[in-house]
Amino acid sequence: MPSPPLAPDEGPIDLQHLARMTLGDAALEREVLGMFASQATALVAKLAALPAEAVALAHTLKGSARAVGAFRVAECAEALEVAIRQGKNSPNSLIELKAAVADARAAINAMLQP
Repeated sequence: MPSPPLAPDEGPIDLQHLARMTLGDAALEREVLGMFASQATALVAKLAALPAEAVALAHTLKGSARAVGAFRVAECAEALEVAIRQGKNSPNSLIELKAAVADARAAINAMLQP
């Protein structure tokens, strides 16, 4: 039997944070998660081209992710935002953001299954 992890794996979505933000309303949680998953996918697709408004897009994604408890997505969006502001080449930041969004989407899809 494998040992439990030293630190609990909270997954890509902090469910306790999400419950606090939605006042425990399960229907609202589902709605917010669905909207976040769609928005995150769209924003990452736009960010891939690093348009002029990339800083604003990364900032928007960071805020949305924090609101639903997708803290890894928020961290990666913030890293990309900082890299763009500093004029640094950010392919690794974008790759990490894409991976974090994919993980969050997979978790959300699992939660939204009937």
